[in-house]
Amino acid sequence: MALREEFEGEGNWLFRWRSYLPLVLLVLVLVVMEDFTYLGNSMTLDIVWEVFCVLVSSVGLAVRAFTIGYAPRGTSGRNTAGQMAEVLNTTGIYSIVRHPLYVGNFIMWLGLSLFPHLWWLTVIYVLAFWLYYERIMYAEEHFLRGKFGEQYDAWAAKTPPFIPNVKLWRPPDLPFSFRNVLRREYNGFFAMIVTFFVLEVRGDLAVEGRLMVETGWLILLGVSFVVWIVLRTLKRKTALLDVEGRQ
Repeated sequence: MALREEFEGEGNWLFRWRSYLPLVLLVLVLVVMEDFTYLGNSMTLDIVWEVFCVLVSSVGLAVRAFTIGYAPRGTSGRNTAGQMAEVLNTTGIYSIVRHPLYVGNFIMWLGLSLFPHLWWLTVIYVLAFWLYYERIMYAEEHFLRGKFGEQYDAWAAKTPPFIPNVKLWRPPDLPFSFRNVLRREYNGFFAMIVTFFVLEVRGDLAVEGRLMVETGWLILLGVSFVVWIVLRTLKRKTALLDVEGRQ
């Protein structure tokens, strides 16, 4: 099998299972946190670091939300069965980077990898993400080139794959849809909060030797759970989050 076909096959397989990479990372983080200590042996300093990590991940979530808010129907989805694209996105954030959702994913999980404040863990994460998503992006671009031909080639020739070039910005064709964001990103938001909560509890367990649930984290988890339940119900039981011309 030629290397090109091998890359495409691996990318399509990884595309279907891309949601499970974070779980592998989470297990690794939980294991290495066996010897976790507060940053500088100070709980106050560690809390500041936790807030910083949450803010980093929130930037990634914001990138995803910005991308999806302007996405037309049949694009930028969470489908796992296979590649799909009814139109080629070339405006808005897609005018400055070809894979903005993966940029968002990278930043979200970067914040989580920083949580235990172990530099080598973050390096492992960056390398793993690169190797994992490189194949996925290759397969995705092979699909788009086959479907959109010269239109795709012209766009890809001037648009960087992963590091945005803001000088290329073109306004999006569609107006921003907050309902589209709520409809499609509530799972990612809740998963991020739950993951941070688990890491927080694991860290306190390693330091204090007992399970601890800080009030602030418990409130944040509770509020995010209520938001998740409400949005999930609205999506499945009503048409309030449906957007005409969107997915």
